[in-house]
Amino acid sequence: MKRALLVPVLMVLALALFVLSLLVGPADLSLHDSVIGLFAGGSEAASIIMREIRLPRALLGVAIGFSLGISGAVLQGFLRNPLAEPGIIGVSSTAALGAVAIFYSGLAGSSLYALPAGALIGALIAVLILLALAARQGSTLTLILAGVALSSLSGALTSLVLNLSPNPFAAYEIIFWLLGSLKDRSMEHVALALPLMALGWILIAFSARAIDALSLGEEAAASMGIHMGRARLLIVVGVALCVGAATAVVGTIGFIGLVVPHLIRPLTDRLPSSLLLPAGLGGAALLLAADIAARLILAAGELNVGVLTALIGAPFFLWLVTRARREML
Repeated sequence: MKRALLVPVLMVLALALFVLSLLVGPADLSLHDSVIGLFAGGSEAASIIMREIRLPRALLGVAIGFSLGISGAVLQGFLRNPLAEPGIIGVSSTAALGAVAIFYSGLAGSSLYALPAGALIGALIAVLILLALAARQGSTLTLILAGVALSSLSGALTSLVLNLSPNPFAAYEIIFWLLGSLKDRSMEHVALALPLMALGWILIAFSARAIDALSLGEEAAASMGIHMGRARLLIVVGVALCVGAATAVVGTIGFIGLVVPHLIRPLTDRLPSSLLLPAGLGGAALLLAADIAARLILAAGELNVGVLTALIGAPFFLWLVTRARREML
């Protein structure tokens, strides 16, 4: 595929999957009823299904997939590590811990915004800790180690909350949310998460020149006039906003940020900045495809899309590790 065609092709693919996502579901709606329900109202049932169930789900699939894809691409460029992905800086696990804490406290049912607020607070705490540990003179290795420590601590505290939960139904809800799913989301969730993710996209876009320079090493980047502290701030906060907002509304969805940049990179000129937009579009397409598959695989129910992406991503990750090990020998 010619590089000039990569972005248009990915845009068409994402758009096609977006439309397909609107048409797929347990409700047996014809194409005509779906279109009328989405744009012109139609019957009350068709209008509710299309506007309040399927449309928010498809919009979140695009926005969250784009966020995870672009976050993985920028982290792999920034950390100069092809195995890097959004969870490496600990934001998603800490955001999940914040949401779990809201579940455990019993506040989840008090307001639509309680659970997202808890997850966003968790993501904010992660960002503040990372910035405190890696500010100014901190290296990318410091950032990686801090992220690993945050992920481990958040995972342990989440397990502790599950262990102490007095209500088995609450524990079930926590586990179900941690598996990650786009279903049962509303336009309120879209309105809450989309502005935060869009701000994250803008911050990541501003870091494009920095990650290109960083591909030559931190000393070379600094000699080219790149302000490392500013670049680190843009990338960490941008990824935190993207991943934190996504986790806040749909739970934990992993491996999109690992798989997509690897699939797209051979089709680009391999500069980290040239991978950002294609990886975002590829992430949107992959998450939409996974969500459609999650609805169709089981006739009597629906898989959580986070489970499906993990089933795809975990073997892919092991293959990457094995390949990297062979190349080192």
